[in-house]
Amino acid sequence: MALLLICGRAKVMPKVKTNRVKYPDGWELIEPTLSELQAKMREAENDPHDGKRKCEALWPIFKIAHQKSRYIFDLFHRRKEISKELYEFCMDQGYADRNLIAKWKKPGYERLCCLRCMQPRDHNFQTTCVCRVPQHLREEKVIECVHCGCKGCASGD
Repeated sequence: MALLLICGRAKVMPKVKTNRVKYPDGWELIEPTLSELQAKMREAENDPHDGKRKCEALWPIFKIAHQKSRYIFDLFHRRKEISKELYEFCMDQGYADRNLIAKWKKPGYERLCCLRCMQPRDHNFQTTCVCRVPQHLREEKVIECVHCGCKGCASGD
């Protein structure tokens, strides 16, 4: 900790933050796509939401977060194009949602849109979201999830 002497008083200087992240091998392959999705995320966050419901303003953000997580999940688990080290780095740096990816690995949750859709406490009658119901069992054919705007993420669709 560095001390600075001003007018006879000692002050503690704040630490200087440096961006010294060591990127693993293969980062240069996925960086352009992640940067593009990050730019879309910034645009969605700054987009005016006049005339929209409060929950509708968040739908584009959920969609882009889902895209980033799905991109990293597919690269590691399906196509096997990135290393375990790079996959863990992406998880640790917040490029993908670790909990959502853990659900995608389980049967019946392969197409899950967001974690809120499967939590009973967030829905009427303590059930899961209507987007989790397979399409052939729905009374209404066109629906949208209130939380993320999903039109159906049941694995049986």
